Parts: sequence; structure tokens; C-alpha cells
Amino acid sequence: MNINIEEAKNKFGVVLSEQLSRVEKLKKEDDWIDYSTLDTIIIGMIGGDGIGPTISRETHRILEKLLENQVKSGKVKFVDIEGLTIENRAEKLKSIPDDVLAEIMNCNVTLKGPTHTPEKGDGWPNIESANVAMRKELDLFANVRPVRIPAEGIDWTFFRENTEDLYAVGSQGIDVTSDLAIDFRVITSQGSERIIDAAFAHAQKTGKSKVTVVTKANVVKTTDGKFLEIANDVASRYPEIKWDSWYIDIMTAKLLDKKRRNEFEVLVLPNLYGDILTDEAAEIQGGVGTAGSANIGKKFSMFEAIHGSAPRMVEEGRDIYADPSSLIRAGAMMLDHLGFNVEAAKLHKAVEVCGMYEKKVIMTGRSDGASSRDFGDYLIDTTFDSNLDNKWQEYISKL
Repeated sequence: MNINIEEAKNKFGVVLSEQLSRVEKLKKEDDWIDYSTLDTIIIGMIGGDGIGPTISRETHRILEKLLENQVKSGKVKFVDIEGLTIENRAEKLKSIPDDVLAEIMNCNVTLKGPTHTPEKGDGWPNIESANVAMRKELDLFANVRPVRIPAEGIDWTFFRENTEDLYAVGSQGIDVTSDLAIDFRVITSQGSERIIDAAFAHAQKTGKSKVTVVTKANVVKTTDGKFLEIANDVASRYPEIKWDSWYIDIMTAKLLDKKRRNEFEVLVLPNLYGDILTDEAAEIQGGVGTAGSANIGKKFSMFEAIHGSAPRMVEEGRDIYADPSSLIRAGAMMLDHLGFNVEAAKLHKAVEVCGMYEKKVIMTGRSDGASSRDFGDYLIDTTFDSNLDNKWQEYISKL
């Protein structure tokens, strides 16, 4: 048995050094960008892999229509970014090729279709997830995912820390021996404070009364303990907001508890727990295809569907039947983030009316249902229907 203890020590030292350098950068980070001060807001459209280009195309169509006046005036500019495909990433052996990253960083926000993350045995080189890389490179520290089910009184907003925890150094683990594998987990005071503060600030801004902090601090005492300790400090700055803490295991159960789950409003949690819990919440809403996601930083932001690239649909020629709802919802979140609140409200309402109420166009993911284009046309017509508000009120009244 070959025990590489010294090699493991050296590797751990490198990881520690990198993370301590990162902490110093966090101490000097910039203020939040004010989009209203920009002459032109540049929106990058990233198709990605699999069904990504199909659903991105439909989302782009409706956003262009909604922002038609802003595009004409030069306030908004859409840019297509085509290089974030698995083929290009594999060829360059980079999660985000340098030229593609430069294009992304020339945009203020991006709207991204799903990208494929290689896994063992799938034939692609072992490169890091493009999502994880983008979150690191652009410091997109807040993954924000809303889940709404009005009929059940559910209105959750999840703030998942995006740049730390196991995902931050998940590709830097060590096989000490053939029997012993070690991965690293990173939680910092600065990283915890900014995501928890973002959650409390959102609660304050949107009139919510409660923030729930999710950890496993009773067992993972050092890192989760720090996250919970920072939450207590941040909460003291928001005396009007109540807060409580739950452990991740019982929290997954309580989201299914119909007697209790409508008590939760804003939830904030480290990366891995957030990944698990937000997928569960999306499934309760109707599936991951129904949910959008925001990745927010102080300078850059990226919005995306939370589902995968569905390569099987492409292999079977069914990508033209992919449901664009998740990416369209992400597009509506992006409009809100940029300050186009009227346009965002229209799109939010139209997606609900089309997908949850009228259902005049049914998508099945197969040829027995509508195509992505059909749904896009339906959604555009509904968004600009002068009767949209009445349809929305009818929907709400019947819940």
C-alpha cells in the first residue's frame, strides 16, 4: 500500500494558500453595480449544450420583444456567445475557454442554457463544470431560486451560497491511497456574511418577515458552525426580521410537510445543501423544468434554467420539443434584476397563465405535444395580450 501522506500535505497546503488569497480579495470587493447608471446594458445569450440552444432561442425571442424599445434606444444590447459548448471546452481542455470568458466578462449579465458537465466514463475529458467555473471567475456568490405555489400558500426564495463549501474545491481532492479519498470543504466568514446579508436584505425589501438558516452545525461543527455563527451576527442588523435555524436533514422533510411548509419564506444555506434542497423544492412546484435560477454577484450576474442539457432528447431528435419555461422564468428574474420590473411582471404572469392555467399549448417533450417554437409563440401572444391581467386574476382567484 502506497501512502502519499506528504503529497497530501503539500496538496492541502496549496488549497489553503489559494483560499487564504481568496479571502483577502473578498475583504476588498467592490460595491454593487447600479445598472441605471450604464449607457448600455449588455446581455449575453449563451446557448450551451443539448437542448440549450433550442430553449435559449425561444427565450431570446420573447426578451427581444419585451425590450424592443430599450434595444432601439441603445439602452440594451443582446450578444450571442457561442463557444461554451462541451465540444469547444473539451478541445481547449478548459471549463471556460479564455476567449469565451473574455466575451462573458464584456457583458453585464448573461442568460445561459444548460451546459454538460463531464462525468467518469462519458468520453469527455475531466474538466470542471462550466457553471462552477463561471461562479468562481465572476464571483457569482448568490444562487437565488424562487419557488411559488399559490394554491398551497408556498412562496419560498432560496439563497444558496455559490462559491464556497464542497463545490469550491470539489475538484481538488486527494486519493491518499487506493482506499482513502479526501475532499475539502471551505466556509469563510466573508463568504458567509455576504450571502446571509443578501437573504436578509431580500426579506426586508420584499416585505418578508422571516429568514431560515439551514446547516448541519450539530455535526459539522467547524464550517457549518461558522455559517450559523455569522447568521446570528447578521440577524442583529435586521431586528424587524425573525430568523430560525434548521438542520438540512429535517429541512428536506419539512418541505414536504403540508402543515408546516408554508411557514418558510426566505431560506439561506451553504452550497451543497442548497443544491439538494432547491431541486426538491422545484420538484414540489412541478419539476426542475418549471424553475429559473439567478447567480448574482456585485459586478456580474448569470441567469439559467436549473435543469440539465438533456442529451437523450437531442439523440432522439426531440430537442425541438424541449420546454423553455425554466429559462424563460430565469429571463424574467433577469429583467427584475436589471430594473425592468414592468416587463418582468408581464413575463412572470404570462408564464403562469400559459403553463399553469390556460394550458392551450401542451408540451410533452415528444411529437405528440407542442414544439418549443409553438410554446414560444403562445407565450409571446399571451404576454402582449391586453387581457393578461384579467387572465392572471382569474388564475389567482381559482387557486
